[in-house]
Amino acid sequence: MKAIQIHQFGGPEVLKYEDAPRPVPAADEVLIKVYASGVNPVDWKIRAGHAKGKFPIHFPLIPGWDVSGDIEEVGSDILNFKKGDEVYSRPDPTRNGTYAEYVVVKADQVNGKPKSISHDKAAAVPLAGLTAWQGLFDYGQLERGQKVLIHAASGGVGTFAVQFAKWKGAYVIGTSSEENIDFLFDLGADEVIDYKNEKFEDKVKDVDLVFDMIGGDTQKRSLDVIKKGGRLITIVGPENQEIAKSKGIIVEGFMARSLPEELQQIADLIDSGKVKPIVTLILPLKEAAEAQRNIESGHTRGKIVLKVI
Repeated sequence: MKAIQIHQFGGPEVLKYEDAPRPVPAADEVLIKVYASGVNPVDWKIRAGHAKGKFPIHFPLIPGWDVSGDIEEVGSDILNFKKGDEVYSRPDPTRNGTYAEYVVVKADQVNGKPKSISHDKAAAVPLAGLTAWQGLFDYGQLERGQKVLIHAASGGVGTFAVQFAKWKGAYVIGTSSEENIDFLFDLGADEVIDYKNEKFEDKVKDVDLVFDMIGGDTQKRSLDVIKKGGRLITIVGPENQEIAKSKGIIVEGFMARSLPEELQQIADLIDSGKVKPIVTLILPLKEAAEAQRNIESGHTRGKIVLKVI
Protein backbone atom coordinates (compact mmCIF):
# COMPACT_ATOMS: atom_id res chain seq x y z
CA MET A 1 0.00 0.00 0.00
CA LYS A 2 0.99 3.65 -0.30
CA ALA A 3 1.55 5.60 2.91
CA ILE A 4 3.24 8.63 4.37
CA GLN A 5 6.09 7.51 6.62
CA ILE A 6 8.76 9.19 8.70
CA HIS A 7 12.12 7.55 9.32
CA GLN A 8 13.46 10.20 11.69
CA PHE A 9 12.28 13.25 13.60
CA GLY A 10 12.38 16.56 11.78
CA GLY A 11 10.46 19.11 9.75
CA PRO A 12 7.73 18.44 7.19
CA GLU A 13 10.38 17.29 4.71
CA VAL A 14 10.79 13.98 6.62
CA LEU A 15 7.28 12.93 5.54
CA LYS A 16 7.83 10.45 2.71
CA TYR A 17 5.17 9.12 0.32
CA GLU A 18 6.23 5.53 -0.28
CA ASP A 19 5.30 1.86 -0.23
CA ALA A 20 4.60 0.29 3.15
CA PRO A 21 3.40 -3.16 4.24
CA ARG A 22 -0.35 -3.52 4.35
CA PRO A 23 -1.27 -4.26 7.99
CA VAL A 24 -3.08 -7.43 9.04
CA PRO A 25 -5.80 -7.23 11.70
CA ALA A 26 -5.47 -9.25 14.90
CA ALA A 27 -8.44 -11.15 16.30
CA ASP A 28 -9.85 -8.04 18.05
CA GLU A 29 -9.09 -5.59 15.23
CA VAL A 30 -10.53 -4.38 11.94
CA LEU A 31 -8.70 -3.37 8.78
CA ILE A 32 -10.04 -0.07 7.46
CA LYS A 33 -9.68 1.03 3.85
CA VAL A 34 -8.88 4.69 4.40
CA TYR A 35 -10.83 7.25 2.39
CA ALA A 36 -9.66 10.27 4.35
CA SER A 37 -7.48 11.16 7.32
CA GLY A 38 -7.81 14.19 9.54
CA VAL A 39 -4.72 16.29 10.28
CA ASN A 40 -4.17 17.39 13.88
CA PRO A 41 -1.52 19.32 15.84
CA VAL A 42 -0.42 16.08 17.54
CA ASP A 43 0.68 14.82 14.09
CA TRP A 44 3.37 17.45 13.61
CA LYS A 45 4.39 17.38 17.28
CA ILE A 46 5.10 13.65 17.05
CA ARG A 47 6.89 14.15 13.71
CA ALA A 48 9.08 16.89 15.20
CA GLY A 49 9.99 14.82 18.25
CA HIS A 50 8.04 16.95 20.75
CA ALA A 51 6.12 13.92 22.00
CA LYS A 52 9.17 11.91 23.06
CA GLY A 53 8.35 10.13 26.29
CA LYS A 54 4.59 10.50 25.80
CA PHE A 55 4.27 7.84 23.11
CA PRO A 56 6.41 4.82 22.22
CA ILE A 57 7.67 5.72 18.75
CA HIS A 58 9.26 3.26 16.34
CA PHE A 59 10.52 4.12 12.88
CA PRO A 60 9.33 3.97 10.21
CA LEU A 61 6.16 5.58 11.57
CA ILE A 62 2.92 6.33 9.72
CA PRO A 63 1.34 9.44 11.31
CA GLY A 64 -2.34 10.39 11.48
CA TRP A 65 -4.94 9.46 14.09
CA ASP A 66 -8.27 10.40 12.48
CA VAL A 67 -9.88 8.15 9.90
CA SER A 68 -13.03 7.64 7.88
CA GLY A 69 -13.33 4.69 5.54
CA ASP A 70 -14.78 1.23 4.89
CA ILE A 71 -14.16 -2.00 6.74
CA GLU A 72 -11.97 -4.14 4.50
CA GLU A 73 -11.39 -7.10 6.82
CA VAL A 74 -12.39 -8.10 10.36
CA GLY A 75 -10.49 -10.10 12.94
CA SER A 76 -11.71 -13.53 13.98
CA ASP A 77 -13.34 -12.27 17.20
CA ILE A 78 -15.29 -9.42 15.60
CA LEU A 79 -19.06 -9.82 15.28
CA ASN A 80 -20.32 -6.22 15.18
CA PHE A 81 -18.61 -5.14 11.94
CA LYS A 82 -18.45 -6.61 8.45
CA LYS A 83 -16.68 -5.85 5.19
CA GLY A 84 -18.09 -2.71 3.57
CA ASP A 85 -19.31 -0.99 6.74
CA GLU A 86 -18.65 2.77 6.69
CA VAL A 87 -16.82 3.71 9.88
CA TYR A 88 -14.82 6.43 11.55
CA SER A 89 -12.35 6.32 14.42
CA ARG A 90 -9.63 7.94 16.48
CA PRO A 91 -7.08 5.12 16.48
CA ASP A 92 -4.49 4.50 19.18
CA PRO A 93 -1.77 7.19 18.80
CA THR A 94 0.92 4.76 19.98
CA ARG A 95 0.57 2.74 16.75
CA ASN A 96 0.90 3.40 13.03
CA GLY A 97 -1.70 5.86 11.88
CA THR A 98 -3.98 6.84 9.06
CA TYR A 99 -1.84 8.66 6.48
CA ALA A 100 -2.12 5.45 4.46
CA GLU A 101 -4.39 3.40 2.23
CA TYR A 102 -5.12 0.97 5.08
CA VAL A 103 -4.96 1.03 8.87
CA VAL A 104 -5.71 -1.56 11.56
CA VAL A 105 -7.71 -0.37 14.56
CA LYS A 106 -9.00 -2.06 17.69
CA ALA A 107 -12.68 -2.73 17.06
CA ASP A 108 -13.61 -1.10 20.37
CA GLN A 109 -12.27 2.23 19.02
CA VAL A 110 -14.47 2.21 15.91
CA ASN A 111 -18.02 3.40 15.24
CA GLY A 112 -20.26 3.84 12.23
CA LYS A 113 -19.56 7.20 10.58
CA PRO A 114 -22.20 9.93 10.36
CA LYS A 115 -24.45 8.97 7.46
CA SER A 116 -25.20 12.48 6.26
CA ILE A 117 -21.65 13.59 5.45
CA SER A 118 -18.82 12.47 3.18
CA HIS A 119 -15.75 10.56 4.31
CA ASP A 120 -13.75 13.76 3.79
CA LYS A 121 -15.81 15.57 6.41
CA ALA A 122 -16.20 12.56 8.70
CA ALA A 123 -12.41 12.23 8.95
CA ALA A 124 -12.33 15.69 10.53
CA VAL A 125 -14.50 14.61 13.45
CA PRO A 126 -13.09 11.89 15.74
CA LEU A 127 -10.07 13.36 17.52
CA ALA A 128 -11.27 16.97 17.69
CA GLY A 129 -14.87 15.97 18.35
CA LEU A 130 -13.98 13.57 21.16
CA THR A 131 -11.61 16.13 22.69
CA ALA A 132 -14.31 18.81 22.69
CA TRP A 133 -16.99 16.44 24.02
CA GLN A 134 -14.86 15.07 26.84
CA GLY A 135 -13.43 18.46 27.77
CA LEU A 136 -16.86 20.05 28.08
CA PHE A 137 -18.92 17.19 29.48
CA ASP A 138 -16.82 14.36 30.93
CA TYR A 139 -14.28 16.64 32.65
CA GLY A 140 -15.92 20.07 32.52
CA GLN A 141 -19.35 18.83 33.66
CA LEU A 142 -21.00 21.59 31.63
CA GLU A 143 -24.74 21.92 32.16
CA ARG A 144 -27.58 23.86 30.57
CA GLY A 145 -27.59 27.50 31.64
CA GLN A 146 -23.93 27.59 32.63
CA LYS A 147 -21.37 29.97 31.14
CA VAL A 148 -18.33 28.61 29.30
CA LEU A 149 -15.28 30.39 27.89
CA ILE A 150 -13.62 28.52 25.00
CA HIS A 151 -10.12 29.59 24.00
CA ALA A 152 -8.97 29.11 20.38
CA ALA A 153 -12.64 28.74 19.51
CA SER A 154 -12.13 28.77 15.73
CA GLY A 155 -9.68 25.86 15.70
CA GLY A 156 -10.33 22.16 15.19
CA VAL A 157 -11.37 21.41 18.78
CA GLY A 158 -12.84 24.85 19.37
CA THR A 159 -15.34 24.73 16.52
CA PHE A 160 -16.81 21.52 17.90
CA ALA A 161 -16.74 22.85 21.46
CA VAL A 162 -18.74 25.95 20.49
CA GLN A 163 -21.39 23.84 18.79
CA PHE A 164 -21.58 21.19 21.53
CA ALA A 165 -21.85 23.82 24.28
CA LYS A 166 -24.58 25.68 22.42
CA TRP A 167 -26.48 22.43 21.84
CA LYS A 168 -26.25 21.75 25.57
CA GLY A 169 -27.85 25.10 26.32
CA ALA A 170 -24.81 26.88 27.75
CA TYR A 171 -23.93 30.55 27.31
CA VAL A 172 -20.92 30.36 24.98
CA ILE A 173 -18.02 32.82 24.87
CA GLY A 174 -15.13 32.26 22.47
CA THR A 175 -11.76 33.87 21.90
CA SER A 176 -10.40 34.22 18.38
CA SER A 177 -8.78 36.65 15.97
CA GLU A 178 -10.92 39.38 14.42
CA GLU A 179 -11.36 37.58 11.08
CA ASN A 180 -13.16 34.69 12.79
CA ILE A 181 -15.65 36.69 14.87
CA ASP A 182 -18.59 36.48 12.45
CA PHE A 183 -17.77 32.84 11.75
CA LEU A 184 -18.06 31.96 15.45
CA PHE A 185 -21.32 33.86 15.82
CA ASP A 186 -22.64 31.79 12.93
CA LEU A 187 -21.59 28.62 14.80
CA GLY A 188 -23.62 29.69 17.81
CA ALA A 189 -21.32 31.68 20.08
CA ASP A 190 -23.08 34.27 22.25
CA GLU A 191 -19.98 36.43 22.65
CA VAL A 192 -16.66 36.48 20.78
CA ILE A 193 -13.56 38.27 22.05
CA ASP A 194 -10.75 39.36 19.72
CA TYR A 195 -7.75 38.15 21.70
CA LYS A 196 -5.34 40.35 19.73
CA ASN A 197 -7.07 43.62 20.64
CA GLU A 198 -9.01 42.82 23.81
CA LYS A 199 -8.23 41.22 27.15
CA PHE A 200 -10.82 38.55 27.85
CA GLU A 201 -10.42 39.08 31.61
CA ASP A 202 -11.65 42.65 31.16
CA LYS A 203 -14.85 41.47 29.47
CA VAL A 204 -15.72 38.17 31.12
CA LYS A 205 -16.43 37.17 34.72
CA ASP A 206 -18.11 34.43 36.74
CA VAL A 207 -17.82 31.67 34.17
CA ASP A 208 -18.49 28.10 35.24
CA LEU A 209 -15.96 26.55 32.87
CA VAL A 210 -12.93 27.58 30.86
CA PHE A 211 -11.90 25.16 28.10
CA ASP A 212 -8.26 25.88 27.34
CA MET A 213 -6.38 24.89 24.18
CA ILE A 214 -3.52 27.38 24.65
CA GLY A 215 -1.95 27.14 28.12
CA GLY A 216 0.74 29.45 29.47
CA ASP A 217 -0.28 33.01 30.27
CA THR A 218 -3.76 32.49 28.79
CA GLN A 219 -4.41 29.65 31.22
CA LYS A 220 -3.13 31.67 34.17
CA ARG A 221 -5.23 34.75 33.32
CA SER A 222 -8.28 32.52 32.91
CA LEU A 223 -8.28 31.84 36.64
CA ASP A 224 -9.42 35.45 37.14
CA VAL A 225 -12.70 34.91 35.27
CA ILE A 226 -13.89 31.64 36.84
CA LYS A 227 -16.36 31.64 39.71
CA LYS A 228 -15.55 29.83 42.93
CA GLY A 229 -16.26 26.14 42.44
CA GLY A 230 -15.76 26.45 38.69
CA ARG A 231 -13.42 24.48 36.46
CA LEU A 232 -10.59 24.99 34.00
CA ILE A 233 -10.09 22.03 31.69
CA THR A 234 -7.04 22.02 29.45
CA ILE A 235 -5.56 19.84 26.72
CA VAL A 236 -2.06 21.33 27.01
CA GLY A 237 -1.21 20.56 30.65
CA PRO A 238 -2.56 21.97 33.93
CA GLU A 239 -0.59 24.79 35.56
CA ASN A 240 -0.98 27.21 38.46
CA GLN A 241 -2.56 24.61 40.72
CA GLU A 242 -1.81 26.49 43.94
CA ILE A 243 -3.39 29.70 42.65
CA ALA A 244 -6.41 27.75 41.46
CA LYS A 245 -6.79 26.00 44.80
CA SER A 246 -6.70 29.31 46.65
CA LYS A 247 -9.57 30.53 44.45
CA GLY A 248 -11.61 27.35 44.87
CA ILE A 249 -11.14 26.41 41.19
CA ILE A 250 -10.51 22.92 39.83
CA VAL A 251 -7.83 22.73 37.12
CA GLU A 252 -7.50 19.47 35.23
CA GLY A 253 -5.75 18.32 32.07
CA PHE A 254 -6.66 15.35 29.90
CA MET A 255 -6.00 13.47 26.68
CA ALA A 256 -9.07 12.34 24.76
CA ARG A 257 -9.98 8.66 24.76
CA SER A 258 -11.52 6.85 21.82
CA LEU A 259 -15.01 5.93 23.03
CA PRO A 260 -17.43 4.55 20.43
CA GLU A 261 -20.50 5.54 22.44
CA GLU A 262 -19.37 9.18 22.28
CA LEU A 263 -18.54 8.88 18.58
CA GLN A 264 -22.13 7.67 18.17
CA GLN A 265 -23.55 10.64 20.09
CA ILE A 266 -21.51 13.01 17.93
CA ALA A 267 -22.62 11.22 14.75
CA ASP A 268 -26.25 11.56 15.85
CA LEU A 269 -25.83 15.32 16.37
CA ILE A 270 -24.26 15.67 12.94
CA ASP A 271 -26.96 13.60 11.24
CA SER A 272 -29.68 15.64 12.97
CA GLY A 273 -28.14 18.87 11.65
CA LYS A 274 -27.25 20.27 15.08
CA VAL A 275 -23.47 20.08 14.56
CA LYS A 276 -21.27 20.30 11.48
CA PRO A 277 -17.55 19.63 10.99
CA ILE A 278 -15.62 22.61 9.68
CA VAL A 279 -13.16 21.53 6.98
CA THR A 280 -11.05 24.37 5.63
CA LEU A 281 -8.71 22.47 3.34
CA ILE A 282 -8.64 19.06 1.65
CA LEU A 283 -5.35 17.89 0.15
CA PRO A 284 -4.27 14.62 -1.47
CA LEU A 285 -2.27 12.21 0.68
CA LYS A 286 0.92 13.03 -1.24
CA GLU A 287 0.72 16.61 0.08
CA ALA A 288 0.88 15.64 3.77
CA ALA A 289 3.91 17.90 4.26
CA GLU A 290 1.92 20.94 3.10
CA ALA A 291 -0.97 19.95 5.36
CA GLN A 292 1.35 19.76 8.36
CA ARG A 293 3.00 23.09 7.52
CA ASN A 294 -0.46 24.62 7.53
CA ILE A 295 -1.59 23.04 10.81
CA GLU A 296 1.74 23.90 12.47
CA SER A 297 1.05 27.60 11.90
CA GLY A 298 -1.56 27.44 14.66
CA HIS A 299 -4.03 29.59 12.75
CA THR A 300 -6.12 27.04 10.88
CA ARG A 301 -9.89 27.52 10.98
CA GLY A 302 -11.50 24.17 11.69
CA LYS A 303 -9.76 21.12 10.25
CA ILE A 304 -7.47 20.04 7.41
CA VAL A 305 -8.10 16.64 5.79
CA LEU A 306 -5.96 14.39 3.61
CA LYS A 307 -7.93 12.62 0.88
CA VAL A 308 -6.66 9.10 0.30
CA ILE A 309 -9.33 7.76 -2.09
